[in-house]
Amino acid sequence: MGKQTRRSMLKGAAVAASMATLAAADAVAQKPAAPEKKSYGYGANRKPGEAAPLFNAAVSYGNMLFLAGVGYHKPGTIQEATKAVLDEIEQNLKSAGSSMEKVLKVSVFLNDLKDYAGMNEAYKGRFGDMPPVRTTVAPAGGVPGNSLVEIDVIAYI
Repeated sequence: MGKQTRRSMLKGAAVAASMATLAAADAVAQKPAAPEKKSYGYGANRKPGEAAPLFNAAVSYGNMLFLAGVGYHKPGTIQEATKAVLDEIEQNLKSAGSSMEKVLKVSVFLNDLKDYAGMNEAYKGRFGDMPPVRTTVAPAGGVPGNSLVEIDVIAYI
């Protein structure tokens, strides 16, 4: 190999090494954007100076979505109440860019534990082939607003 060829190869290797160093430094400098907290529902459309609501209907952080408890405050059976609550949750999930299939965690609050079987009838199959984890409780003081059931969820977007 001639002197000129060897010098060209060394020069090319040095340029490549410099470019690799610059690329690595650039990758470090371009950190991914921090996740953003976003509000949906009645907390989302506040006017400047307007007082903050007590809580939001839904909040996301990055790709995680948290929906506040949804109750059914009308007379009816536990099956009707559960269906109505799950229908509203499904609408809220869709409006935030998620779905029932993307729910990871469900908390169910029953006014009376005797409604457990009836709630399960309406609940079954609503979350797709891989249902989320779930906790079901009947608080001693009941569910606020005289609802037979209240459900909140955590999902991803």
